[in-house]
Amino acid sequence: MADGLDLGEPPQPVKQDAYRVLARKYRPQTFSELIGQEAMVRTLENAIRRDRIAHAFLMTGVRGVGKTSTARLIAKALNCIGPDGTGGPTIDPCGVCEPCRAIAEGRHIDVIEMDAASHTGVDDVREIIEASRYAAVSARYKIYIVDEVHMLSKNAFNALLKTLEEPPAHVKFLFATTEVNKVPVTVLSRCQRFDLRRISAEQLASHFAFVTDKEGAVAEPEALMLIARAAEGSARDGLSILDQAISHADLEGGGVTTEAVRQMLGLSDRGAVRELFGQILAGDAPSALATLKRQYDYGVDPLSVFRALLEAVHGVTLTKVGTPPDLAQPAEERAARERWAAALSFPVLHRLWQLFLKGHDEIGHAALPIEAAEMALLRAIHASTLPDPGELAKQIASGKVAPIAVPPVAAPSAPAPVDAAAGRRDPASFAELVDLLDAGKFMALAARLRHSARVVRFAPGQLVLSGSRPLSADMLAELVGALRTVTGQGWKVEFEDQDGTPSLREQDDAAEEGRRLAAWNSDMVMAAREHFPETEMEDWPGKRSNA
Repeated sequence: MADGLDLGEPPQPVKQDAYRVLARKYRPQTFSELIGQEAMVRTLENAIRRDRIAHAFLMTGVRGVGKTSTARLIAKALNCIGPDGTGGPTIDPCGVCEPCRAIAEGRHIDVIEMDAASHTGVDDVREIIEASRYAAVSARYKIYIVDEVHMLSKNAFNALLKTLEEPPAHVKFLFATTEVNKVPVTVLSRCQRFDLRRISAEQLASHFAFVTDKEGAVAEPEALMLIARAAEGSARDGLSILDQAISHADLEGGGVTTEAVRQMLGLSDRGAVRELFGQILAGDAPSALATLKRQYDYGVDPLSVFRALLEAVHGVTLTKVGTPPDLAQPAEERAARERWAAALSFPVLHRLWQLFLKGHDEIGHAALPIEAAEMALLRAIHASTLPDPGELAKQIASGKVAPIAVPPVAAPSAPAPVDAAAGRRDPASFAELVDLLDAGKFMALAARLRHSARVVRFAPGQLVLSGSRPLSADMLAELVGALRTVTGQGWKVEFEDQDGTPSLREQDDAAEEGRRLAAWNSDMVMAAREHFPETEMEDWPGKRSNA
């Protein structure tokens, strides 16, 4: 109070409206704003014009394609009365009459929305059934919108069946679900079903450009295309990403750039992918690993790199088949794909697809993702330099390439028979000692030593064997006598509690297995295995039995 005057309350700050995210702000308010669903809109338009409106509708599709929005638009279309209050059902609701505005704001008393994820029981459905008997309060139709209807229990579905089949004339049911396979067939048969399609990347990018302009922001076309691809057909997901990108751009003081979106999404740079793909085809392992590591240091997920490589192979294959080029792709991308399509055969492209797909799967389950990515990359580089199996067969037939010669299992050469009277002979190894025993007519003893004896130490006149497989006292005495006979000198044979080296038989088996694996992993066989993935390695011809 000043000089006895009452100045009243001080001025209050103007309360700002709460920010609404783009996905809610740009929710379709008319069927013309519903992008990518022209076939469904045409069907509804014909049904309304001919007064053939079904009593129950089921909208299905992936997240964010407009199922719930379509249900609300149908509710507006059926209850619109026009600006003058005399209109009837229309595919173009006016948006200004009281029913249109109340439905858009979610406050119409005759349009009831229910989330089936939190109202799954038969009691919830019973409430709908009881209320549906009464006429609408102020609208033309009483409409029930049930989101994620597949979450209802079996009993709830059964309770709804009779009312759903023969509802009162003033009632319409609108169901939305992402998992239509979980909805009972008895319910599906009572509904008019609409399958909402994924929205194409081109349509999403165009819509995002419109939203960006309305928001007073600036965005590069390629950045919007990256967001559209990341959305995977979902307008809601794409608008959420765009919302984040615009906020990021404001903080940086610039528009929505391609590089900023790429970093925000953790996507691999397309230029880097083209560079990496070219290095793989050239067999340049050091450069390819360096490119992969550089992308990893930028924060790009190895899975994202291999997904981009899969997209590159797919794009090159489609170009080679002759499909029209994707005009949304940069000119450099289209030129690179045409160049690779001319240079690569279909077998090579199919092999690269399988290699990258296998690498993608391995990285997704690996404890060390970047290491798994590097190994998968090296495997692809090695295979990219091999001819395809058909070409390799032609080269072998023409004599340009010799078929693989598999080395036979070499039999040990038997030393000359030993005459003890001829004097002393010192074996240089345990294997030579066993051969001397075998040649000196101690075959059974030699076979036992070759099969099970593990040597701890060997020197002329001294043999130390592993105690894990000791000889009997009689056989030990026989061995000492036989050694004296074949070498002309006395031997000291003892046992120690150590593992020792593998037996001669185990060493032979390991060498044999090594030769088998060398043949199995040879260039020609690897190429054949890529072409025939079900190929298995049979037992080696003449392989010894374990018996």
